[in-house]
Amino acid sequence: MKVVDIIKHKTDSLAKHQFELKDLMSPVLREYWADFINRANSQQIFPWLKEHQTPAVNEEVAPVAVPDIELSPEAEALYQELSGKIGEEIHVGDWLTIDQERINAFGQVTEDMQWIHTDTERAEKESPFKTTVAHGFLTLSLLSRLTDSVDEKNPPFPTAKMTVNVGLNEVRFPYPVKSGNSVRARSKLLKVTPIKRGLEIEREIKVEIDGVRRPGCIVVSVIRLYF
Repeated sequence: MKVVDIIKHKTDSLAKHQFELKDLMSPVLREYWADFINRANSQQIFPWLKEHQTPAVNEEVAPVAVPDIELSPEAEALYQELSGKIGEEIHVGDWLTIDQERINAFGQVTEDMQWIHTDTERAEKESPFKTTVAHGFLTLSLLSRLTDSVDEKNPPFPTAKMTVNVGLNEVRFPYPVKSGNSVRARSKLLKVTPIKRGLEIEREIKVEIDGVRRPGCIVVSVIRLYF
């Protein structure tokens, strides 16, 4: 017997003996009890249980219908190409130096002028890194540049008409990027999914620091390509 059937059986039994129970209840409880019985008898409870019950182990579960997505020839060709590269490294960028001028400019734009980023003399004396460090969000903001996503002469997906940044997952900054460090991005393809008029792509991007074992940033980037 299923849980829903057991509950229904108990409710029916309670409904038959409600007058016996009522005799033992206070007037306030009787009002709540009457409301509960009315709801149970009107079948407002059991449809909800049936909708949310988990199928038994041996029961067949109806497959969820997935709408067909028609891709353009360009999108289909790229989808087939990328599907064979899941889990592989698909891009390694060029080195970019993060100098103090860039750090100061980012601090002014974002109004984050903390001394650990901008005061070189104090950082040398008081910071455990003995120098200023770049804002974590500065490193993050450079992902488009580091992955060549804004290189009009050599775009990573040249057949796409438009690239849209959907968001970032699991952002981490394992090690600070010090002023004067050079960084570059390495991208690994995690997933490619057909969507209406294009593809959705997930990449794991690691921002390497030249001469440092630990990366300055690790993030999962989600973009959409439209054709």
